[in-house]
Amino acid sequence: MAINWQQEAEKLEPQLLSDLTTLLKINSERDTAHKTAEYPLGPGPAKALDAFLAIAERDGFKTLNVDHVAGRIELGSGPETLGLFGHVDVVPAGPGWQTDPFDPVIRDGKIYGRGTSDDKGPSIAAYYALKLVRDLGLPINKKIHFILGTDEESDWVGMHRYLESEPAPDFGFSPDAEFPIINGEKGIASFKIVQKPVAAAEAQLTLNEFSAGIRPNMVPQEAKATITGDLPESFATQVNDWADQQGVKLTLTLGNPTTIEIVGKGAHAQEPKDGKNAATYLASLLADLPFDPAGKAYLTMVAKYLHLDSRGHHLGINYTDKLMGELTASPDIFTFTQDGEQSVLVNVRYPQGTDADKIRDQIESAVGAEQFDVTLSGHAQEPHYVPGDDPLVKTLLQTFTDHTGIAGHEQVIGGGTYGRIIKRGVAFGAQMPGQENVMHQANEYMPIKDIITAADYADAISRLVK
Repeated sequence: MAINWQQEAEKLEPQLLSDLTTLLKINSERDTAHKTAEYPLGPGPAKALDAFLAIAERDGFKTLNVDHVAGRIELGSGPETLGLFGHVDVVPAGPGWQTDPFDPVIRDGKIYGRGTSDDKGPSIAAYYALKLVRDLGLPINKKIHFILGTDEESDWVGMHRYLESEPAPDFGFSPDAEFPIINGEKGIASFKIVQKPVAAAEAQLTLNEFSAGIRPNMVPQEAKATITGDLPESFATQVNDWADQQGVKLTLTLGNPTTIEIVGKGAHAQEPKDGKNAATYLASLLADLPFDPAGKAYLTMVAKYLHLDSRGHHLGINYTDKLMGELTASPDIFTFTQDGEQSVLVNVRYPQGTDADKIRDQIESAVGAEQFDVTLSGHAQEPHYVPGDDPLVKTLLQTFTDHTGIAGHEQVIGGGTYGRIIKRGVAFGAQMPGQENVMHQANEYMPIKDIITAADYADAISRLVK
């Protein structure tokens, strides 16, 4: 029978938005400061997982909760398993919101709130697609496992725990990126540059503290420096003009100590150019001033190697692959105190053809091993690619074209999705071509018409399991 997928999906809109609102109201940031044996990632992610699984149970689906860090919604049977991969955790809200990030608002056809586009909105759309396939009584000749993680924005604790105890799907997709498809993802690694002790000496200025950044996958929107000593007389009169020229906001509070704060623009670390790194702008402003040796060395390193260099040329790590494109480097966490840690965490998205060990060595060579230690923070995720002639890729691209009239094509991104956890895994939606990417930014939103991509997802699921 011919199915008007868009019409069927639109019938679901009121309930879909109601369920999405329920999920968006839960602050599901990773919060290990309040972890317990039962909730190792903190209460928020577990609460969001419970809420999602409760929606599925209400609708008659069989579910599984894996140690409060991952979950599964099941449908169908057969020799193969199609996996759908979503996540209910979110990055921290951060500053700059015009509304409460956890009290969703609908305005001008968009729903605003943390997680609307990454990834509660797309995940609930995919869930309703699954429900639509079931409710229409379409043939299902494979198992379908909709797997929900709770730590996608950090260490993937939930998904790793799931795969320790449950079988991996044979193939599948994650609604956590953009259309028409993402069948390639760059490698991801974070490198910590730690300044070694520097001999003290008297100086006109002392950098007491320098701080910026919330997470290692977010371009820092705000940065702050605390200074003692006498700034040059011309400094206070010139900084506002400098800030205007650079396109950042600056607040100078003179005193003992003096504080300088800069507000730039946050963005997803996969494309640092989408943001304005407040920390590197602040370091570039201060680097030429007469600071103490430790402060001077730290600010100089940031200004020289990290400012306005999203492709890592100054660090000597720039690399381009014909298929996967350019390496990107985003310095995201800045920590400096006189008697404590003095470091920067740089998030690197790298194509095939290079690797984390090589990149670490290149960074250390650039900044100088005699002055800085460079280590890999955590583990690296290797580049991932599913060939364009794979039936999964061909089916999803054809589905997209059939629904939009737009020719589908392969894409590689710097972001990491759960699509990479299996060999034949990709990302499919939910951001439409040309749509502004506001993931990880203040005032995150998603157009409601795009959330009703359940039409595309339902048809895709049906084609993959019939």
